[in-house]
Amino acid sequence: MPSTGRRQGARGRGLSLRRSRTARPAARSGPAGSGLPRQASRERDLARVRTASLLRLRIGFLLIAMVVSIFGARLLQLQGLDAAAYAAKAREVGAVQQILPATRGTITDRNGEPLAESLDGMMIVADPTKTKDDAAEIASVLEERLGIDYIDAVRNLSWPDPSVHFRYIARRIPSTKATDVVADLTELGYKGLDTERDPLRSYPAKDVGANLVGWINDAGNGADGAELLFSKLLAGKDGSATYDIGGGNRIPLGDNSVTDPVDGRDVALTIDRDVQWYTQRILRQTIEDVGAESGAAVVMDTQTGQLLSLADYPTFDPNGVTGAIDERLLGSRALREVYEPGSVEKVLTMGALLDAGRVTPRTRLTVPGQLTSSGMPINDHWEHGTIPLTLTGVLAKSSNIGTVLAARQLPPTQLSRYLTGFGLGKRTGLEGYGEQPGILAPASSWSPIVRDNIAFGQGVAVNVAQMAAAVNTIANGGVYVAPSLVLGSADTEFGPQGSDHAETREVISPEAAQQVTKMMEMVTDEDEGTAPLAKVAGYRVAGKTGTAQVAENGSYSAEKFVISFAGFAPADDPRFTVYIVIHNPQGDVGGGGTAGPAFRKIMSYLLQRYAVPPSGKASPQLPIAWQAGERRRQ
Repeated sequence: MPSTGRRQGARGRGLSLRRSRTARPAARSGPAGSGLPRQASRERDLARVRTASLLRLRIGFLLIAMVVSIFGARLLQLQGLDAAAYAAKAREVGAVQQILPATRGTITDRNGEPLAESLDGMMIVADPTKTKDDAAEIASVLEERLGIDYIDAVRNLSWPDPSVHFRYIARRIPSTKATDVVADLTELGYKGLDTERDPLRSYPAKDVGANLVGWINDAGNGADGAELLFSKLLAGKDGSATYDIGGGNRIPLGDNSVTDPVDGRDVALTIDRDVQWYTQRILRQTIEDVGAESGAAVVMDTQTGQLLSLADYPTFDPNGVTGAIDERLLGSRALREVYEPGSVEKVLTMGALLDAGRVTPRTRLTVPGQLTSSGMPINDHWEHGTIPLTLTGVLAKSSNIGTVLAARQLPPTQLSRYLTGFGLGKRTGLEGYGEQPGILAPASSWSPIVRDNIAFGQGVAVNVAQMAAAVNTIANGGVYVAPSLVLGSADTEFGPQGSDHAETREVISPEAAQQVTKMMEMVTDEDEGTAPLAKVAGYRVAGKTGTAQVAENGSYSAEKFVISFAGFAPADDPRFTVYIVIHNPQGDVGGGGTAGPAFRKIMSYLLQRYAVPPSGKASPQLPIAWQAGERRRQ
């Protein structure tokens, strides 16, 4: 067996030698028998190299795993186990918390034109540890360039707590102005000032719609009007950023957290900015022409009740509201102030009488020169003896006496019910603007003189929007539609508001409304009416004048009065209702001669702007008076 083994080994080695000779040249392979040790040596070297490489690779992986584990453990410690404690600790050693202001939503008109918007602005901030030594000098420059309060600036620039590295110095400054002043101070060698984004509120239309839009105060919160009413929607939610400060500089690997701001929502009003602008200019000119104290004007979409304009004068520019502004200019007096409507109210009385079937436009009335009620005299605005007027004539001539005679055919409770249906004595639903409900006493308390006075517009009090909506009921075929100032829907603390929620109700029949409309057309008749200057060329116009004394100290003033005109067009297919009210004009002026022309200008502008075509039909000619022996025709 041993000899067999050696032979097998010899054969094996002989085979290996032969293959070696074949594979390599003899001169390079050396003498036979010397190749085996070198090959074994190379194999051992290669094995050692592979072993060393594998070892280094394993060590590398181990080091990487250790580093990752350390970072993971640190991250878990910071964010998972004790984040609050570490945040508090960070603040103790110089963490900064900064507000990231949300962008306030835009208030637009019905066409998307901005009435209030947020522009790029900057805040100026300071690190008091760097500015305290130069606080007085820096504050002087900021006061001169930006108009900020010097004392407040010095206090913040020299904040005594050394752990505080962030103080607000000025908010909502125009970007260019803020950047320039900080750059100039830095160039002068003052350190520790910086700028951050801070949206700035702007009112590009200036005084247009200002009494409705409102403004924001120094703290950036809504102070009045839509800015206050929709403040939660507009404001959004500020974000915040927290980061570590070391040596006055931000630490790159320090504790950094950011909560992004949520921008506010936009709110669209129903007003048309161009119509509002035009209405305000006509209103102002009218008031100035007659030396009046104030006034208001309403433009209402007949069918929807949406207010295309709600104008007040005097008014203000919300870009310049300061603490010194006269508060009487703020808010909408068209909603906040009430007055006696005077003869415009007669169209409501006529509507009630016609709907109740007590009269027709041709009802004959014998109107004396004076009427007594509860021992008190009732007169007309012109002196006359006994005259025969139709009900249409009573309205066209604006006879108090004729109106009282007709209204006495209606029980007080029934007249009160109609007036309440027209919206008198209660708010229109424009919540949040300080609207006053007006006054309409319960019918049970009406004395005969109160009943008679209410029939022609005394003894009741309304606001401008309220009365416009009442007259609009006639234009809208007898259906009351509540006025709205928000396009669509928006949530407020008073509940959802807007044109989507406009209340409607039928007050009088369509037939009665049409009869009143035709009677109102006679008011603008050139020959018979009291307001021919309100007529719009080419269109049928229905309207009514108003002149009311002002109640003061329990009696009516002989010097103060309110003139007005309410109307709609086209009378045969109403599109808009316009109401003008002027308080305390000077001189001998009336609603037809003063408010009537203002109505004509505004209505003409509306009909052209909205391309409303005239019907081409002539206005009906109802009889104004009657003659004895004339055949009755109801």
